[in-house]
Amino acid sequence: MPRDASACYSAAGSRGSARLADLVGVSVTTAYLTNWLYVFAFLAAGAVLVVLILAMEFLVNPRHPTPGKLSTYECGIVPVGDSWHPFAVRYYLFALLFLIFDVEAVFLFPWTLELRSLGTAGFIEVVIFIGVLAVGLLYAWRKGALDWH
Repeated sequence: MPRDASACYSAAGSRGSARLADLVGVSVTTAYLTNWLYVFAFLAAGAVLVVLILAMEFLVNPRHPTPGKLSTYECGIVPVGDSWHPFAVRYYLFALLFLIFDVEAVFLFPWTLELRSLGTAGFIEVVIFIGVLAVGLLYAWRKGALDWH
């Protein structure tokens, strides 16, 4: 079969017998399209399930708002004051630092498994990586981000 699009047309302009897949050079198989059909079917089923669950919740849920149900619940203690008071930024900063160093520690596990195959260059790269982390930790420590008062 010819790959040139002009060779698929005869002199009279009628279409030859070449398929589109032959012109593009890609073989679109039925199994490939069937796999994508399964993906779309699962996405559609998931969307329908979400809508059904929300509809059932809306139909079954009793709605009797009382002042007791609308008040803030604090472990059985009568709430005092407004519930919308701001938290100190240091809690968020501490949590963010924990996440950063926790995720960076995960990057060290594959390195430990492949240390021998990486050689000296891999070792130097990880020493630089740990050095950057140490500088960041030292910076956070000096700024007082790790103080918990």
